[in-house]
Amino acid sequence: MRKTLAIALMLTASLGLAACDKKSEDKAQDANQHAEQAQKEMNKAQENVNDAAKENAKAAEAKAESDAAAAKEAPKN
Repeated sequence: MRKTLAIALMLTASLGLAACDKKSEDKAQDANQHAEQAQKEMNKAQENVNDAAKENAKAAEAKAESDAAAAKEAPKN
């Protein structure tokens, strides 16, 4: 009776431990998914930086045109 109970308890404990731990393959897949998500976010951030640079260039061009127009309209002394 004791031997059967001991074997049953050891089997239950080992199955419980095996079920709780993720396999290294699962961990690697999770890491890959997180890396892909991080890459997507980095691409979005780079696109935002590029858009901001384009807007700055447009603003600088508009300011140059405004300054040129203001210089033409300024009274000459």
